[in-house]
Amino acid sequence: MSARHKKKRNLILHNRKLSKITVVMAGVGVIIPVAVVAGITASGPDAGNSSSLLAMDGARPGTMATGAHLDSGVRLTGAARREVAALGVSRVRAERAADRRADRRAARLAAERAAAQAAAAATPSPSPAGTTASAPQPSGNPQKIAAGMLGTYGWSSSQFGCLVSLWNTESGWNVYATNPSSGAYGIPQALPGSKMASAGPDWQSDAATQIRWGLGYIKSLYGSPCGAWAHERAAGWY
Repeated sequence: MSARHKKKRNLILHNRKLSKITVVMAGVGVIIPVAVVAGITASGPDAGNSSSLLAMDGARPGTMATGAHLDSGVRLTGAARREVAALGVSRVRAERAADRRADRRAARLAAERAAAQAAAAATPSPSPAGTTASAPQPSGNPQKIAAGMLGTYGWSSSQFGCLVSLWNTESGWNVYATNPSSGAYGIPQALPGSKMASAGPDWQSDAATQIRWGLGYIKSLYGSPCGAWAHERAAGWY
């Protein structure tokens, strides 16, 4: 038996032992039936058809594909390379489409929040009934101040838990809290913070002024702190 025929017989016997070939292309592990891998070398008219696709993975036509069968050292045929490259391209396209959808959603949410806060700024904050310029202002820590104001907006104490959760998430009840990317400021995270001037000239540092503006904003847009908290959980902002 000639050396050529002996080599051919050994290859046939080896291929019978393999039921599949695993290939990794563009980060995707693909199992390809041996029937797809129609030859041992990548010679022939189909060998270079997928060179531009394989370039994504740093491979060249006629070279060993990354992650080819671990124990055979088999070179992929043009048909196998095209199948693997097509799968890699599909994954890249899907990831890019997902990124575009995420960017559009983030831009839409930012626009909605800006529009909502602009509408709230145009609506005067409700003034507690019977108060005057000389009326004493609430005192204590910010949460106690907020709890004392709920009734003036027509809410029961059952709304307080939602308000605590809302402003814990937004600012941690810090009068100086500033969002470095958007510029939102204060306990209610007004955007911009100067909107709170409608509730008092000391809006930059006074918790009661910020809370008064924030409760008016919540009432005008969401009806109650629990309504605002539900929107926060659904959209990531209020």
